[in-house]
Amino acid sequence: MENLKNKAQYNSAGIEEKWYHAWEEAGLFGPDESLEAEPFVITLPPPNVTGILHIGHCLGGSIQDTLIRWARMRGHPTVWVPGTDHASIATEQVVSRQMAAAGTSKHEAGRDVFLERAWAWKEETHGRITKQIRRLGASLDWSREAFTMDEDRNRAVIEAFVTLKEKGLIYRDVYLVNWCPHDQTAISDDEVEYREVEGHLWHIKYPLVDQEGYVTVATTRPETLFGDTAVAVHPDDPERRHLIGQMVHLPLTDRVIPVIGDHHADPEKGTGFVKITPAHDPNDFLVGQRHDLDKVICMTPRALMNENAGQFEGMDCETCRAAVLQALEAEGLLAKTEKHIHQVGHHDRCGTIIEPYLSRQWFLRMDQLAEPAVKAVEDGEITLFPERWVGVYYNWMRNIRDWCISRQLWWGHRIPVWYCEDCGEGIAAREAVESCTTCASRNLRQDEDVLDTWFSSWLWTFSPLGWPAASDDMKKYHPTSVMVTGADIIFFWVARMVMASYEFLGEKPFGEVLFTGIVRDEEGRKMSKSLGNSPDPIDLIDKYGADALRCSLVMLTPTGQDIFFSETTLEVGRNFCNKIFQANRLVLGIWEEAGLDGVRSEMKSAPRTLDLASLGTTAEWEAEPAKCFCELWAGVFGGEPPVELSDDELTLEDRWIINRLIQTVETCNDGFRKRRLNDASYEVFNFFRHEFCDWYLEAVKPRLRDEAQRPAALCVAVLNLGLSYKLLHPVMPFITEELWNWLPPSQGFLMVSSFPEFTGEAPLAVAGNRFEEIKEIVVVIRNLRNELGVQPGKRGRAILRVSESDRVPALEQDGALIALLSKLETVTVVCGGDDPQPAGIGVAGTVEIFLPMEGLVDLEKERTRLEKELAKVEGWIKGCEAKLGNSKFTANAPEQVVAQQRYLLEENQGKAAQLRELLAALA
Repeated sequence: MENLKNKAQYNSAGIEEKWYHAWEEAGLFGPDESLEAEPFVITLPPPNVTGILHIGHCLGGSIQDTLIRWARMRGHPTVWVPGTDHASIATEQVVSRQMAAAGTSKHEAGRDVFLERAWAWKEETHGRITKQIRRLGASLDWSREAFTMDEDRNRAVIEAFVTLKEKGLIYRDVYLVNWCPHDQTAISDDEVEYREVEGHLWHIKYPLVDQEGYVTVATTRPETLFGDTAVAVHPDDPERRHLIGQMVHLPLTDRVIPVIGDHHADPEKGTGFVKITPAHDPNDFLVGQRHDLDKVICMTPRALMNENAGQFEGMDCETCRAAVLQALEAEGLLAKTEKHIHQVGHHDRCGTIIEPYLSRQWFLRMDQLAEPAVKAVEDGEITLFPERWVGVYYNWMRNIRDWCISRQLWWGHRIPVWYCEDCGEGIAAREAVESCTTCASRNLRQDEDVLDTWFSSWLWTFSPLGWPAASDDMKKYHPTSVMVTGADIIFFWVARMVMASYEFLGEKPFGEVLFTGIVRDEEGRKMSKSLGNSPDPIDLIDKYGADALRCSLVMLTPTGQDIFFSETTLEVGRNFCNKIFQANRLVLGIWEEAGLDGVRSEMKSAPRTLDLASLGTTAEWEAEPAKCFCELWAGVFGGEPPVELSDDELTLEDRWIINRLIQTVETCNDGFRKRRLNDASYEVFNFFRHEFCDWYLEAVKPRLRDEAQRPAALCVAVLNLGLSYKLLHPVMPFITEELWNWLPPSQGFLMVSSFPEFTGEAPLAVAGNRFEEIKEIVVVIRNLRNELGVQPGKRGRAILRVSESDRVPALEQDGALIALLSKLETVTVVCGGDDPQPAGIGVAGTVEIFLPMEGLVDLEKERTRLEKELAKVEGWIKGCEAKLGNSKFTANAPEQVVAQQRYLLEENQGKAAQLRELLAALA
């Protein structure tokens, strides 16, 4: 610590690890059972065990930790449950690639060997992920850590499956599913990513069997015609309905198929005829069910053409498509080819084009589960932030489809169903089945498939708390308080968690959902390892510090908005850390110099709650500010200030900064309550950096140099540091804990100290308003100095003119402070009178401000400079006017170019007017 105190810049090296270890050793991450307030509970969205975390995880983790730390300091028992997700498909892909690199495959090695490799990979990546989470400062209760495939979570998954199966909500059927040929598994609708593809629409002739002519269908996938079992027309289509019941030859085969009438065909779309391929298209599947059509599969699970494709058997889809088109053209059956842009589904994990494929899978009926989940949001039991996601939630829930929950993988929760090889009975059970319940045979085999990863994740708010057991944690900590997650998984996860909680527990899973945006790079691309635009958070923390990363992410990200990230973003947080450190170093250096260090009354424990309104009413603060200040000091630190303070010692700037500090407490809490964490953190950032550092510390510098005056100023400064660290701690935990412990009157861990609360009218408003006017005047003077090119070392004087004489005494009293902050020799206040000449002129509210130029500016040199600048600006004005006066330019130039010219004209006209005013003042 001493080494850091002697540094000019803050360095987080060693500080962050020191405090994280200290917090964990002290048991501060778990709930304080002695507190009587309602528990505040979050379950961490479990990161996948497939590598390293990314910036999106850092954003979500920072937001969750901010909320947890805020609640903990407000006196709530807090539980933040950590965990990781087994990520079936992603993990299986990684381990399969590792095995391939070693010269084998999962099928050659067998299921047991493959699962051993997968568990080993999980253990390796788990340590790396938890290290990253700890480095971020996440105050998770590690004693409650869970993994979606550990023994307890596996028991919960089996209980959920069997319960739903017993209710008739889970069923097995041959159905058209989204099939990934690469991963050899079904996936849910929500795992399909649709991309716009520039393809073609081919018009193919299907010759009529009993008469001359043909019907023409248009398709983007001619290779699937081998699975066609009908051609459909709309039953009310006047031009084509007469063909219903006719038979047509299926091109390139020896089969004939019927023309049927179905409302799926649109007379206004394409040719009016639609090829029906029930085994390879979801709409056609439904048509096939309505008309009892055969379902002919024409490709293998690896998307290779099968025996039903005849001479094209064994070809992949692209090769087959080219060969089919060539054959159709040779037979005169290819009528037309058109360019066509359409949406093609891809697997969101591996990017493979998804094939609609007929397969026997397990499904969960969703409509019954969705009803209470919709009602919960309608009735306000669950609140979504931002509110714009409510409509999206309703739309999906009210149009929900059954969930395909089985996956043709090995890594995951194996489906708890056993099949009797003798009688064919399928038995869902909570424990391994030894004998058939129907025929008593012991010749049984378990289902080979595993459950969708999300089937364990949808239980995540309660399975880590012990469900299905009636644990103490379940009784105390469920429902949880808030779920923080990306809006991109509102369907995958959030909606399903709501359904699961109402189905299994009859209660909501959480009271709020706070959606974060997506972290993108500067070009707007989503962060990903494949694009190489996703830095390792550990590298960023090593370079900038965890507090800088957290502060930048939280403060610069509006609720639910995407964030465009670059490393330069982190400079904001790092620079702020330095500002906090330097302010602390300045104040405490003078504190020690004044001999106040260690000179204080007997310390008492600071209270666990800190309601500033209870420490003095507005009237009490105005009447006895020193007494109320001491009450506030005791609330923050315990005990009393090291010196006795009188009311007169609390000057205007002291009272103003206390007024602003208390206002900041209110706006900060309001932002946290409304889940506008960026607004809350920016309020404190703005207060500390600008109001405390730039204004207050500048205003008290003369007092800090005066032995008689500095004790009061130091006490006010230290109180502001202490309260500011409390306000900043949820977002920036490490530096605030470190510097809190440097404060002589501080006690214990800042992490479990009280968070200040305040509602109402902040006290000392009169002084606050008076200092705000001083700030306005100073800003105008600073701007005038800048506009006139006054060198920083030249001080000069200012004249303040008011129209009411009763305003003169107060402004005269503030004159010395105005002069100090404006770097002037003197400030004179007058009522009425002529304008001093030559002078720069400005206005702050009702106060006219004159900055006489004599002695500050070389008038001739300044006049020459301004005339040259005016001539240049007038030249720009003429150029803009000429362009805008040219009808050809305004008619033909792009709209934004014309708008830019208008903006430049208006901007330069304003500059010219300002320059003329300055020249007039010089005259």
